[in-house]
Amino acid sequence: MPTLKYFRDQGAPRAYSVHKAVTTLGKAAGNDVVLEGDDIEPHHAQIAFDGRDFIIEETAKSALLAINGKKKKRARLVHSDRLQLGANELSFSMYAEGLKKSVDSEANETLQTSLGSNEVAGIRKLFGFSEKLLKIRDVEPLLSTMLDDVIELTHARNGFILLLESFLEDTGTEVTERRWVIRAARNVDRTIVADVQGRISDSIVQKVLQSGRPVIVSDALSDTIFGKSKSVLSMQLSSVMCAPLAAQGEVIGVLYVGNDKVKELFKRAQLDVLSIFAAQASLLLQNAMLLAALRQDKAKLESELRDKRFGEIIGSCASMREVFRKLEKVASTDISVLITGETGTGKELIAAEIHRRSARTGGPFVTINCGAIPENLIESELFGHVKGAFTGAVQDRPGKFHLADKGTLFLDEIGELPLNLQVKLLRALQERIVMRVGSSKLDKVDIRVVAATNRDLERMVSQGTFREDLYYRLNVVNLWLPPLRERGDDVIIIAKTLLSKYAEELHSEVRGFSPAAIAAIKKFAWPGNIRQLQNRIKKALVLCDNRLLGPDDLDFGKTAEFSIVPLEKAKEEFQRSYIMEVLERNNGNRAQTARDLGVDPRTIFRYLEREPTAAPEG
Repeated sequence: MPTLKYFRDQGAPRAYSVHKAVTTLGKAAGNDVVLEGDDIEPHHAQIAFDGRDFIIEETAKSALLAINGKKKKRARLVHSDRLQLGANELSFSMYAEGLKKSVDSEANETLQTSLGSNEVAGIRKLFGFSEKLLKIRDVEPLLSTMLDDVIELTHARNGFILLLESFLEDTGTEVTERRWVIRAARNVDRTIVADVQGRISDSIVQKVLQSGRPVIVSDALSDTIFGKSKSVLSMQLSSVMCAPLAAQGEVIGVLYVGNDKVKELFKRAQLDVLSIFAAQASLLLQNAMLLAALRQDKAKLESELRDKRFGEIIGSCASMREVFRKLEKVASTDISVLITGETGTGKELIAAEIHRRSARTGGPFVTINCGAIPENLIESELFGHVKGAFTGAVQDRPGKFHLADKGTLFLDEIGELPLNLQVKLLRALQERIVMRVGSSKLDKVDIRVVAATNRDLERMVSQGTFREDLYYRLNVVNLWLPPLRERGDDVIIIAKTLLSKYAEELHSEVRGFSPAAIAAIKKFAWPGNIRQLQNRIKKALVLCDNRLLGPDDLDFGKTAEFSIVPLEKAKEEFQRSYIMEVLERNNGNRAQTARDLGVDPRTIFRYLEREPTAAPEG
């Protein structure tokens, strides 16, 4: 068995077996012969066996190599040749001379006996490969690292990663044509392959893409299948391996390595290792590509939203711009605000934005849903209690008024508050003092109150179910949020934003909506408004197997395009919608809108100020 003897400064020379098709020499730990010295490159040289001769050649441009005292870049080795690599001296022998087991080989003798040294190296490399790649989130560094490891393991001269590219048009339709492109190209010295043209066999790549199975070609020019291929003949290929990269049963690209200098370089065991690498890499690559796509979509969406976002609130229709105009004016004051609108229109977001833009932004923002707490507990929730005030009151507990001190208290679903508590709430709002349940002590609080409801409080006042004095105390400024069906194209922008957000959170491959889904979203009445849209998108992302959400994924049946409402309400909604549309065309100019519609300007103001007729409860 051919042998290399490595003569070091101290100790006996160390012998290495040259039994592989390619034996690598260099400073890097992964080499077959690890050399020392500042003048040694990580991948300094390699010895290739072509079936007859042993050829040594440099693998780095700056590598220093001399054979029997003469500088060489490439040479055929004969028995007793003296090799000089940098300051390191070695000798080549055609026979086994004093081979000693290394520490690594002794530790793994049993494993190597059963699997073979190549397989052991492959298993070790695969573990390190997986561990390293798990820390890389971006596609390009992932591809380069992947190739460097594979080239080092297989002793190829270069490697390539080719991916099938597909694109989504702005309309949301998917391009049917798919073609492969070279996404990474690396040499054995970890440099980028400068000229990739004429380095890859199209016929071998197409074979793997079509069959989904790995291919090994030990002598491409003599191969019965690929030997007559134009690309093989023109490139004078020798050894090639190509393994598919797959995702969910579909080939998304290939991992291609080659060496045009050495025949019979690759063996079946190496192809098995390459296939395992490719399978592991496919999973990591798929996740990285998905993450990159989501980041790109998110950046595009954020660019589109710059002039359509008000804090965390999205909207560009005339009615929402009117809400933003009012919000900006009242936020800096301590005036009470009543936010009205149907359920799911985003009242809490508006309340939070009022707090964020106020002088109290450094204080707490405390929320209480008056409709979600049992009647016998809501007083304690609002005002707190002292120990022993009632069964279960084992200690003093502050109420929401105390917790919101120096900040903002948001009273959601204020229309659900019982009449007996409305009196106590009115006193707390007027005098800014509260009394805990079971206590006689008055506590001062410094708070701003923002309330919200989806109920018609004026009607409740006339029916005697809501105190008139409390209503006027809360309704100093009214912010009415329009339902989603009246916000025009806002619904599409909101839907895309929600899809981008939840696709990333749920690790979904969905990239957008189909044109049919876009049309259905715009036509649907959305009785549950933004909350309903959000829930449907979440459900669709979890259950959908396609890259585009269709109408069925969003639970749109044939009868779900619109809901039937009473004629008077339909008239009111049409008039409001039409006025808002004309107002939007006039860039919010209410006087011009009134002139265009032939109505008194106060009509426009009235539609902007009031809630829609007979707003649904619940």
